[in-house]
Amino acid sequence: MPHLALTAVVSLVVLLLVTPAFAFQCPKLVKQLQDATGQRFDATAADAKLAAGKAQGLHAAGNHAESEKVAKEALTKLGIKS
Repeated sequence: MPHLALTAVVSLVVLLLVTPAFAFQCPKLVKQLQDATGQRFDATAADAKLAAGKAQGLHAAGNHAESEKVAKEALTKLGIKS
């Protein structure tokens, strides 16, 4: 029983330490989108700018997985490997 409790506590601590690391991926991807579309005025760039705003909003709301997905899809459409 003590072994199970220790395993649960260690797992929780690891989860709490790892989760914020993933949260920092979103702003990096949004910045990449903003940099890539800063001087572009084509339709693809306009869509990517909208996606960057959506990704930023999702990040702020705490939905990091969806934020990352939106940003990566937009970068792919721009031809940028993330």
